[in-house]
Amino acid sequence: MAKHFQLEIKDDMFRYERIHQAIANEAALDGIYVIRTNVPAEVMPADQTVGNYKRLANVERLFRCLKTVDLNVRPIHHHLADRVRAHVFLCMLAYYVEWHLRRELAPLLFDDDDKATAALQRKSTVSPAQRSLRAKHKASDKRTEEDWPVHSFQTLLADLATLAKNRVRMSSKDAVPFERYTSPTPLQQHAFKLLGVSAGL
Repeated sequence: MAKHFQLEIKDDMFRYERIHQAIANEAALDGIYVIRTNVPAEVMPADQTVGNYKRLANVERLFRCLKTVDLNVRPIHHHLADRVRAHVFLCMLAYYVEWHLRRELAPLLFDDDDKATAALQRKSTVSPAQRSLRAKHKASDKRTEEDWPVHSFQTLLADLATLAKNRVRMSSKDAVPFERYTSPTPLQQHAFKLLGVSAGL
């Protein structure tokens, strides 16, 4: 508030006066965000600047993912610079893997996997984001267009985690132990196909 008042203070006097022009300038921007950047407009136009600012939500999602929802990285107190760098690197690497998993598995998740179509529905960068018809269909029917059940990222990972590698040891003395994987379900096979991973592991 101090920028809107002109103060005069003496030993036996105190006087203040409003700076009307400054107040009017501030009032003209009430309820409006002003985004300023030092990147030239030729490099990053105004609509792209706003879009990049809005994508800061992805950074907030990253921290939420690291601390709570998915990775649950507990507080670790490092005192050596190399260990701090290594810890941050591992956290970022883990999130990078998750980011790729979410992107490839999006058709099976509640995530919008048709963002290009959704972007075309927006009147401008500052208008509210829209969801594609495909995402709305998944949200209402809980089924994909290929009739797969729609999952959250956590429930899909829990489903994939039911796959197991068993070490089989026969009772015969001469038998050689071997490893055998459980057979993936059709949903798991489809998830592996999206990831480009062999279902036979």
